[in-house]
Amino acid sequence: MNIKPIKTRTDYKAALKAVASLMSARANTPEGDRLDVLVALVEAYERKHFPMDLPDAVEAIKFRMEQQGLTAKDLEPLIGGAAIVNEVLNRKRGLTLAMIQKLHAGLDIPAESLLKQTAAAA
Repeated sequence: MNIKPIKTRTDYKAALKAVASLMSARANTPEGDRLDVLVALVEAYERKHFPMDLPDAVEAIKFRMEQQGLTAKDLEPLIGGAAIVNEVLNRKRGLTLAMIQKLHAGLDIPAESLLKQTAAAA
C-alpha cells in the first residue's frame, strides 16, 4: 500500500491529491482501503494543524434555526417566553442548564457548543 504519515504541508498536499484520485474507489477493494487510510491521515493532520473552534451558544442556536427554518417563536418551548428568547438571541441573557438540556434534546445542538457562552452573556 506504501502509505506514510503526513508530517509536512507537502505531504498533506500529496495526500489530498491522492484522496481526490481515489474518490470513486469502491469499498472493500485495495483502492477503497487506501482511500480510507489516507482520509484518516488527512483528518488527523487537519485536526492538529487546522483546529476548528466550536461556535458559541448563540451562533449554534441561530445556525440550527436557519437549518430547520425555525423562528424565535419556535424556541419558546425550549427557552422560555418571547422576551427570554429575544434576550438570549441578542446575547443579553445566558443559557441556564435547563435551557441547554432542552436545546440539546429538542434541536440536537451539541452540548459543547451550548456550554460555550460569550463573555457578554456569561
